Amino acid sequence: MEKSLDEIQREVDQYISQFKEGYFSPLAMLARMSEEVGELAREVNHSFGEKPKKTDEADNSIELELGDILFITVCFANSLGINLTEAHDKVIRKFNTRDANRWTKKDTD
Repeated sequence: MEKSLDEIQREVDQYISQFKEGYFSPLAMLARMSEEVGELAREVNHSFGEKPKKTDEADNSIELELGDILFITVCFANSLGINLTEAHDKVIRKFNTRDANRWTKKDTD
């Protein structure tokens, strides 16, 4: 079943709301996001770069690391009262105006 960004934001908020600690501070979430991006970089390097995994290294995946980044992004947005659907729409509008002619478009035959 596909979920909307609104549904994902509500689901994460329900999960976080069960804990007294609640959301981390914005600075702590930025640090956590940076950590997760580093873990994604490591997985991408193992899969597509010249650095193979050590035999005793954890079996993470690009999919799981992207999931971690999505989770912390949703936490970050929720803690700041940002609706990610609205944020996405604003970014797409920006790309469709500012970057409208930046890239070579495919033929539409």
